[in-house]
Amino acid sequence: MDNSPPDFIAHHADDDVGVVVVEGIAGGQTLAGWVMDTDETVSVQTLDAIPLGHKVALRAKKTGDDVLKYGEVIGAASADIAVGAHVHVHNLKTKKW
Repeated sequence: MDNSPPDFIAHHADDDVGVVVVEGIAGGQTLAGWVMDTDETVSVQTLDAIPLGHKVALRAKKTGDDVLKYGEVIGAASADIAVGAHVHVHNLKTKKW
C-alpha cells in the first residue's frame, strides 16, 4: 500500500464490504481501501454518501445473497446492493433472528 491512509478497510480478500474509516465520504467519490489479509490496495467508486464506520459494497449482491465481512457471513442482502453502495440496516439483515 502507498503512504496514503486508506478510506476503507476490508479484513479478508473474500469480503463483500469494506468499513469506511474516514469522515465525509460522498457519492461519486473514488475510495482507496486496504485488504488486511493480503496487504493489497483496492478501489471502489461510491454511489452514496457513507458515514464513518458504515460499510461500502465491494461486490454486487442480489436480495437474499449472503454478505461477507471478516471472511464470514454477517447477514443477507434485504435488497439488491450495487458495487459502491452504502451497506447498512436498509439493505442488510442479520441471519441470527
